Amino acid sequence: MKKIIDEIRKLNIETVKENESLSKYTTFRIGGKAELLIEAKSDEEVLNLVRLFDETKTPYMLIGKGSNLLISDEGLTRPVIVLDKNFAKIKVLDGDVLYAEAGASLKSLANKALELGLGGLEAISGIPGTVGGGVYMNAGAYGSEIKDLVTKIRCIKNKEIVEIDASEAKFGHRRSVFQDEGYVILGAYFKLYEKSREDIEKEQRDYTQRRKDKQPLEYPSAGSVFKRPEGYYASKLIEDAGLKGLSVGGAMVSPKHSGFIINTGGATFNDVVTLISEVKKIIKEKFAVDLKEEIRIINE
Repeated sequence: MKKIIDEIRKLNIETVKENESLSKYTTFRIGGKAELLIEAKSDEEVLNLVRLFDETKTPYMLIGKGSNLLISDEGLTRPVIVLDKNFAKIKVLDGDVLYAEAGASLKSLANKALELGLGGLEAISGIPGTVGGGVYMNAGAYGSEIKDLVTKIRCIKNKEIVEIDASEAKFGHRRSVFQDEGYVILGAYFKLYEKSREDIEKEQRDYTQRRKDKQPLEYPSAGSVFKRPEGYYASKLIEDAGLKGLSVGGAMVSPKHSGFIINTGGATFNDVVTLISEVKKIIKEKFAVDLKEEIRIINE
């Protein structure tokens, strides 16, 4: 690792941290230390890091706001690149097109659209993730998905910066080509439309209130734990199985929304993983349905 650190120093990247707790970088507030954590600030910095790691055959990981991650308490030996607040510029193009860097929060993007009187982002304005994470997972809420708004994605493909059309992203339900091919998302172009600020603000308030009423926002979590099984809703299956409030250590199936597992205080990686396994086992026994995780579980 020392050799890699020396090489990174040569790239003149400002923020490089050693033995940094990853619990500060995830909404679950769970995770051990990263041996090396780098906060990137530009496309060029990310490209140089990707090229360095590829050339030295060093596995690495990228994260944004960590809103869909469960990271092991053992930490990570591979370098972690953070694309967050230092990689979050939003630009206005052609009046109704916005370009947002991967680290921009979906909330800040929606607020920029509100400021400009551009509609389309209202439903996803409350998703607690970044543009990069949203594109990677094709994030969605209340019937709207990232794929409905994105026209192009700027990314690193074959160690070069390119822009690909949304049709090449192979968006599906919480899926994209970026999960399969490992392209690094740098930013995305969003095609919006004119709409009154009053109507946008009203819809955003409505969606925000719905989340407050139905989701356990007062606790650390990673959002919906499971993908929607075909023909069912994971949260309804879990509720019908009587699993609301089921807990392991500090991890609990939310009594407010059974699709969420919350950190009630001091939950460990193993607490959450054990609880996930128990929920999957019971749902399989009761309903013959295999639940699959929507959150990313990182343990190496």
